[in-house]
Amino acid sequence: MAKTKQKSSNAWIYWMIGIVIAAVVIIVVIDRQMADNTAESISYENQPYIGEEDAPVTLVEFYDYLCPHCHDYQEAAIPEIKQKLVDTGKAKLYLVNHAFIGDSDKAARFAEVVYQELGNDTFFKFHEHLMSERVQEAGTFTNEYLKDALSTVVEDDSKVESVMSAYEDGAGEEALSTDKNIVSDLGVTSTPTLVVDGEIFEGGTFEELEKAVEEAAEEK
Repeated sequence: MAKTKQKSSNAWIYWMIGIVIAAVVIIVVIDRQMADNTAESISYENQPYIGEEDAPVTLVEFYDYLCPHCHDYQEAAIPEIKQKLVDTGKAKLYLVNHAFIGDSDKAARFAEVVYQELGNDTFFKFHEHLMSERVQEAGTFTNEYLKDALSTVVEDDSKVESVMSAYEDGAGEEALSTDKNIVSDLGVTSTPTLVVDGEIFEGGTFEELEKAVEEAAEEK
């Protein structure tokens, strides 16, 4: 009888372990499905981007205008991404603010207004200029500084004034809020961060990124 009880006890333990393992597997699968559904449901409408609209893979760069690593990334990585992935039609690249350093939200909101008032092309000129300035000190992004920065890429004073007027009236707040929601939905915690079709890219080389883009395209 003692042996029978021991076998019964062991069977019970194994059965419980099996249930726990199955539950863990189910939770992991559900979490992955929820993450996939969240990524697929995110809309990048009204976000600045470069590339062909129907490019098979969506890249998203999250950045902060006060982030020194973002300045480096803009200089070292973005040109190659643009040349080999965007210009070739393999992917399109969206830019989304993740303004969390100092008062970088001022520059982020101003850039949103530039996009809204003057369009995609002018936004990218302004964005590239601001990144090239490599600002790292909080308090730099005053209205005067931002106006001067925009004037370097926009010759028409009336257009500069229209942006300033909209910015001073609070434009761009809703767009900045949308960016924050995207950051939260994708679980972005630092900058620069690159996302490939809803998945945070963890690699460290262009070759790894190129492979990730190819694999994402194959899954379409």
